[in-house]
Amino acid sequence: MKFALRSILAFTLLVSSLFAFAGEQAFDRTTFDTLRAAGKPVVVHVHAPWCPVCKKQAEVISSLESDARFKNVTVMRVDFDTEKDVQRTLDVKARSTLVAFKGNTEVGRSTGETNRDRIAALFSKTLP
Repeated sequence: MKFALRSILAFTLLVSSLFAFAGEQAFDRTTFDTLRAAGKPVVVHVHAPWCPVCKKQAEVISSLESDARFKNVTVMRVDFDTEKDVQRTLDVKARSTLVAFKGNTEVGRSTGETNRDRIAALFSKTLP
């Protein structure tokens, strides 16, 4: 049983690293914890599908995919309307919030930011 669980976790980490910035992925606590424990850069995007600011942020995040600096950043999307437990854990009070982690350490956050350069600067804080 433990072997199967370890295999699943290893596969999840492998897939996450292969497609690390292939667009935002749904928040998954196990993947989030595994990536941070491994010292990987992670950005959490608290997003609401009806929010125009969140939509603009998603467009900016998508455009950052082509920037080689951010190829190893994993962006995880938290649904503002349904994932309240994650928001409490991360102390997020509003939609359109980005929380950046370098390993287990939070290195920055912003709310309502849509400027590409400022979002890129936040992403840069996650890098080694």
